Amino acid sequence: MAELLVEILSEEIPARMQAAAARDFAKLIGDRLKDAALMPENIRSFVTPRRLALVADGVPLRQADREEERKGPRVGAPEKAMEGFLRANGLSSIDECEVRQVKGTDFHFVVRRIKGNNATEALPALISDAILSLPWPKSMRWADTERRYVRPLERVSVSFDGQPLTGSINFGGASGVKAFGTETRGHRFMAGDKVVPVQNFGDYKSALEAANVLLDPADRRKRIENGLASAAKVEGLVVKNDPGLLDEVTGLVEWPIVLIGQIDDEFMTVPAEALTTSMRSHQKYFALENADGSLAPRFAVVANIDSTEGGARIVNGNERVLRARLADARFFWDQDRKTPLADRLLALEKVVFHADLGSIADRSRRIEALSGALAARIDGSDIAQVKEAARLCKADLVSGMVGEFPELQGVMGRHYALNQGAAPAVADAIRDHYAPQGPSDQCPTAPVSVAVSLAEKLDTLAGFFGIDQKPTGSRDPYALRRAALGVLRLILENKLTLPLRTVLAETHAGYSKLPESAEATTDALLQFFADRLKVLLRDDGVPHHHIAAVLALGDEDDFVRLVSRTQALGRLLASEDGGNLLIAYRRAANITGIEAKKDGKSYDAAADPALFVQAEETRLHAALSTTAPNVNSAIAAGNFGEAMAALAGLRQPVDAFFEEVTVNADDPTVRANRLRLLVEIGTTMRGVADFSLIEG
Repeated sequence: MAELLVEILSEEIPARMQAAAARDFAKLIGDRLKDAALMPENIRSFVTPRRLALVADGVPLRQADREEERKGPRVGAPEKAMEGFLRANGLSSIDECEVRQVKGTDFHFVVRRIKGNNATEALPALISDAILSLPWPKSMRWADTERRYVRPLERVSVSFDGQPLTGSINFGGASGVKAFGTETRGHRFMAGDKVVPVQNFGDYKSALEAANVLLDPADRRKRIENGLASAAKVEGLVVKNDPGLLDEVTGLVEWPIVLIGQIDDEFMTVPAEALTTSMRSHQKYFALENADGSLAPRFAVVANIDSTEGGARIVNGNERVLRARLADARFFWDQDRKTPLADRLLALEKVVFHADLGSIADRSRRIEALSGALAARIDGSDIAQVKEAARLCKADLVSGMVGEFPELQGVMGRHYALNQGAAPAVADAIRDHYAPQGPSDQCPTAPVSVAVSLAEKLDTLAGFFGIDQKPTGSRDPYALRRAALGVLRLILENKLTLPLRTVLAETHAGYSKLPESAEATTDALLQFFADRLKVLLRDDGVPHHHIAAVLALGDEDDFVRLVSRTQALGRLLASEDGGNLLIAYRRAANITGIEAKKDGKSYDAAADPALFVQAEETRLHAALSTTAPNVNSAIAAGNFGEAMAALAGLRQPVDAFFEEVTVNADDPTVRANRLRLLVEIGTTMRGVADFSLIEG
């Protein structure tokens, strides 16, 4: 067994492409090694801005001998069939074939035993093919090459079993052939012409570190994280948590050095979100915060060089660049405040939401009307404030700041609203109406914010479902799954009692004309919500079939009640009484199903007590007669635990019936009456859920 080490050195790879490239390279090499009968024990890949490296441990030194066989005609087949088979396989005589039995019949087989080659003969071609097959999101050609790669490639270095591997990669064109090398270079600026041998992984990684390159992204990330924390602590500050930026910066440097710069006081009057976004988006700087969470007039930059003067010149240069960036942010802030949000509404008429759904101004008017209707159903919401927030919630889309930084939509709207004297609840609702945007995003709880956020998402869903633009498979270009999950979280986390079918019909009515009818759109959306609810509750351990069993009744569009009902059903089924009752239900359903099919008639009519022969029949009928109204009244009152308890009380009379009563009695009248009694068991239990959908 031997070690295979490959390094591809190129111009800087975009940070966003690096992690996927490392995974893809490992898979491409792994697949090709497997196909070549050179399966390694493990493969690891690494990436820096300039290099993609891979080490495969435990690669066989040579391919195993293998046997290829091709099945031919059966023994005794017509002569022409045999001649064609021999000709196709380059054979001259049937004696060159072997006879093997397949399912009791003898067949002729051509068997070739192929001796395995040395790994060094197979590796160059498969490495070259893997590199050329890397699926970069964007790639380029350079000079007069014909094949594409993410950035101009400088060299490919390969060793196997500690020795150089002879081979090359061909990008086409006069300068497209690059022979495999045996060495690489270290840090572009700090290592000079220092040569790093590519011989074995341990020495290669250590030599790179001596040449100011940390090969492993995890090591670079940890060094940046520790450096940020230490540098911020010296200033008495903390680093604003930003895992995404940390990952990105890890892909921008090979030798990270953390430095602290200063933000001029004149910019600190600009909202912190605008300053942070400007630093993050344009310069990849980390924001620093005071102990109370407020933005500090400091920033952290991760340099890719360890300068001799302690980084003073680097800091000065970055402060100068940042000063220009923040001046732009301050300009937008000052200019945007001169125009009230209400005065921006006219500009929304020219911004298209969707070709079939009108402008953003149309959308704002729909959200305003719908949020007002929702506010009447949400305790503690001020209808006037809700409608004001809804009317203004999209106005910041035509502001200069949001035009420059789209991720600040809503956030800047809140600041502009507060600046012009809006109530805090209105301003917060403008900010919150996009939330929640993901499973980790905080869900609004303030009544005004909840009403506007619900209206915004429901308008989106009703509109796109109304023009038949539903998600399909993995495609969801309008983020409708996210919107539906947002609606569910808003309802469930705020315990909103909403008749969703009615609300969806009202939402559909807000559009002047949609191709899909209100009924069809509402039905499709309720099913869509049900599917999303299964996803949402899966993490809480709620089986999807429990939700399906309750939904199948079609009488529940209040999702708070639905979840409570489902949870109560789960508790019933987890109990001994519930488990046995489910078994009895299935037994009753199986018997009635089989007998009804055999008889060609249904037994849905009520059982006649006058035809009961045994006491167990009478007791079961009495229990069912009492249980059904108790279950229905408890369900109507939302006392789902009480409904389940009433249902659990059926266990004893049902068990006694099956133990003592023969359903298929000799008397056909008694038999039919007993089958009707069994049907009543299912009818009563369906007052809680459709137990036929319960799995397990």
